[in-house]
Amino acid sequence: MAAPSADRDTSTRPTFAADHRELGDRALAAAAGMGDRRAFEEIVRRLGPDMLRYATHLLSDRGAAEDIVQDALVDAWRGLRHFRSDSSLRTWLFSVVSHKVTDHRRRRSIAPVEDWVFERPSQDPRDDPSRTVSDADFLSALDDALAELPYRQRACWLLREVEGMKHTEIGTVMALSPGAVRGHLTRARATLETRLETWR
Repeated sequence: MAAPSADRDTSTRPTFAADHRELGDRALAAAAGMGDRRAFEEIVRRLGPDMLRYATHLLSDRGAAEDIVQDALVDAWRGLRHFRSDSSLRTWLFSVVSHKVTDHRRRRSIAPVEDWVFERPSQDPRDDPSRTVSDADFLSALDDALAELPYRQRACWLLREVEGMKHTEIGTVMALSPGAVRGHLTRARATLETRLETWR
């Protein structure tokens, strides 16, 4: 995923000698906020795939997810100068994506995603074929169960279980209080547990 083009004037941007791949997220955000395009390209390389995976998990249209992430990256490039590190860079970027997804769903009146599929690891040929079929069936059942969750429950579950975020981070991304996050997660888990009871 390439860094988006933007109209920011970088003619006076500072030059950073450090290898950008060795910088932490906050240092990259500070550098990019000062106009260092190489720092922003490293942010895209490092966090862009996670942003795209999250958007794709929430939508049934891969192309729409790619457009949303591209728009989010343009906004991020223009807004990083105002980033104050109150949250992690990753959380901040996911928040931008969440707003874009919400706007997209509002405009298109998108129904809950029905064909969300986890990225499945490649199977080792030595694996038991019956186990492979069983795993595929379970993931299919999980896809169906996730499709029935309300949007916020599904988003909170994905941020927690797939992206590994803390409750406070999820609250930042979703603009929810920690209590609301816990409530959405509790209801999502209860629904999934009921729907997947035969797999226990």
